[in-house]
Amino acid sequence: MQQLKNITKSEQDNILPFIPEGDFYFMKGVEAFRRRKFDLSLKWLQKAVEQEPEEPLYQCQMSIVYTEIGAYDKANQVLTDVLQFTREAYTDCYYLLANNYAHLGLLQDAKKYARSYLDSEPDGDFSEDAKSLLEILDIDEDDGEWALEEEDELLIYQETVFYHMENQEWEKALPLLEEMVTLFPEYTAVHHDYAQALFYSGSPKRAIQLEHDLLDKEPNSLISRCNLAIFYYAYNQRSEGEKYVQALLNIYPVQEQQKLRIAVTLASVGLYSDATARFRLLKKGIVKNHPSYYRWYSTALFKSGNAAKALELWKEGCKKHPKLAYEDVQWML
Repeated sequence: MQQLKNITKSEQDNILPFIPEGDFYFMKGVEAFRRRKFDLSLKWLQKAVEQEPEEPLYQCQMSIVYTEIGAYDKANQVLTDVLQFTREAYTDCYYLLANNYAHLGLLQDAKKYARSYLDSEPDGDFSEDAKSLLEILDIDEDDGEWALEEEDELLIYQETVFYHMENQEWEKALPLLEEMVTLFPEYTAVHHDYAQALFYSGSPKRAIQLEHDLLDKEPNSLISRCNLAIFYYAYNQRSEGEKYVQALLNIYPVQEQQKLRIAVTLASVGLYSDATARFRLLKKGIVKNHPSYYRWYSTALFKSGNAAKALELWKEGCKKHPKLAYEDVQWML
């Protein structure tokens, strides 16, 4: 067998480090996407784009990840940039834009881009999907007036329930949520809110069972993991809640609302240092309308040894949300 020769110091200095090119990062991003690890996928794809910024495929895949997590505006910005620097040569972007605008409810924009795709690629990979989308959009437009009325009603419910839940007025939120479950059964978020209201209204077993049922239907649900972690810790079943907490520690969402939910959850279960780190990542301008931001961030700061900052933040929260001032805050006693 041929023996490996020793590498001298001068030879070592001449060895070039292995620098992965865009395709390496891209494949890593696709692999993470297939495993539904969307935050990790975005990190790999960003590296691919940094390596080869003129490769439209990398950016289109990034837009698909954004679409998957519901960040449609970010997805559309990426796709618009691709069309601009490719001089509208990368026509797959048209279909992806049409799909995103349909999700956002902007039907005319969705139709425009679906037709642009079919004009450019009548026999393209997405041609059948684009035709199907146009058929669905035509049906939706016919029912548009009814849909708008339903959306308006849902919005009123959402805003009212949000106010009661953020102010921990569970008894007021519960009957509204029961109505929403009946009126809007396909709206997933209301079922999670209903479970939370049930738990704090004195029905913890029902709440836990409901959240497990929801998790069975949607195994990757971040909200289910947050709720179950809080429920089990509050119900003195820490060992049951630990697996959900550990999962959350490895999740770094893109959306601010999801980031806030994890931060609140970590503070609720007593992981104050981890919670403080998560709160610091939030864009305050987006989450400051949530009393829970001030309630739990100030608690996490105090419990982490930063009493002065905790009190400063609490006072700021009370000015913005006067009802906070009437809450029984244990760390201030």
